[in-house]
Amino acid sequence: MNDVAAACRAVLTAGEPREKVKAARQAWRALKAGRLDHHFGVAMPDAPARPDRPELLAPSHMPKRGRAGSERSRIAMLHALAHIEFSAIDLAFDCAGRFGADFPPEFTADWFSVGADEAMHFALLDRRLRALGSHYGALPAHDGLWEAAAATAHDVMARLAVVPMALEARGLDVTPATVARFEAAGDMRSAAILMRIYRDEIRHVGVGTRWFRDAAGSAGFEASGRWKWLIRTYFRGTIKPPFNDSARASAGLSRDFYAGLAEESVL
Repeated sequence: MNDVAAACRAVLTAGEPREKVKAARQAWRALKAGRLDHHFGVAMPDAPARPDRPELLAPSHMPKRGRAGSERSRIAMLHALAHIEFSAIDLAFDCAGRFGADFPPEFTADWFSVGADEAMHFALLDRRLRALGSHYGALPAHDGLWEAAAATAHDVMARLAVVPMALEARGLDVTPATVARFEAAGDMRSAAILMRIYRDEIRHVGVGTRWFRDAAGSAGFEASGRWKWLIRTYFRGTIKPPFNDSARASAGLSRDFYAGLAEESVL
């Protein structure tokens, strides 16, 4: 592991959660210490390694989470979020390893940093699940995040538009209400973890938005118009309110990107 692509591939090919978290942290420390060459001599795998559990189901086949506010419901929510963060480790390092050769080293550094954050988020959530008598893998999950990555593996602007600027931005919209539900149930420890993740995710959406704007400018595109075209082309979901406009604005994702698409979705 002496170049950034090899470090990224090491993360992606680590299947067990502890191994993936360890590989992500090692990669980020090695980059910060100047031990990785900005070289891309190995290809990224078509799909990341995964543990035997959780069982991956289609979103429509996912079981109900139970009564809102119950411990069962809260464990199910934490498990779903842990799976999102686990997948996000791969998304960050795949973005760096797949597209980094076309960008300055700061692009790679940004996504290594994001990936290390996601590893920390996953570890926090898994630890919390264990404190509640569960663990990551105890419940089924779906692989929608990686499916979005696979669909955009050929185009960095599509990847940035769909993953950080649509899927992760949606997390900014819904997390404050989720935190409030945990607080109402008296689960202040889980609420604090989710707030830590929320603050970090604003930065992550900001990383995606900043590099999208940079790529759009280099290609001669108007950023918000190109984003809308890419979302219509590659995003399987809908861009719909309510929006956390202040968090999105903090990430550089202004309303001129998403408001028009939201209006289209309700027509």
